[in-house]
Amino acid sequence: MSWRSEYIWIEFIAGSRKTSNFCWAFILFLGSLGFLLVGISSYLDKNLISFFPSQQILFFPQGIVMSFYGIAGLFISSYLWCTITWNVGSGYDRFDRKEGIVCIFRWGFPGKNRRIFLRFLMKDIQSIRIEVKEGIYARRVLYMEIIGLGDVPLTRTDENLTPREIEQKAAELAYFLRVPIEVF
Repeated sequence: MSWRSEYIWIEFIAGSRKTSNFCWAFILFLGSLGFLLVGISSYLDKNLISFFPSQQILFFPQGIVMSFYGIAGLFISSYLWCTITWNVGSGYDRFDRKEGIVCIFRWGFPGKNRRIFLRFLMKDIQSIRIEVKEGIYARRVLYMEIIGLGDVPLTRTDENLTPREIEQKAAELAYFLRVPIEVF
C-alpha cells in the first residue's frame, strides 16, 4: 500500500503480521504441544492424549526425544508469536521531493535499537537497483544505492513480486526520484 502526491511518496511496509506467519505459529504450537504431551505421558505412563496409548512409547529414548522436540518447538513458536506481536519489519519509506529528504523507518525487536530510522538527502541517491536471481528460489529485490551507506533494500526478500511488478515499481520510483535504474 502506498500514498502519493506531487511531491511526497509514502510506501507502507507490511511486517511480520502476515497470514502465513499466523498459520505457521499456530501449527508449530499445536504440533510441539502434542510432542511434549506424548513425551510427558510416556514418562508418567498415563494417557494424556486419549487417541494415542502411552504404553506403546517407552520414555527412554523415544519419550525423551519427543519431549525435547516439543520444548524446542514451543520455543520456536513463542519466537514467531513475539515477532507477530511486535510486528517486526513493518514501517514506511517516505520520499519528499519538496524538502529533498528520504526517510526509511522500520520496527525491530525490542531493545535499544527497536526503531530503525534512516534519513538522508535525495541528492545522495545514486540509483535504484534491481537484483534478480532466478532458479528454484527466485529472488527479486529492489535496492536504493546511496553515497556513504551502500545499498538499502526497499522490498523484502520474501516478497514474491513478478518481474513486471518489480520493474514497474523500480521505474516509478526512479522517475519520481529522478535517478537511473541498474539491473544486476
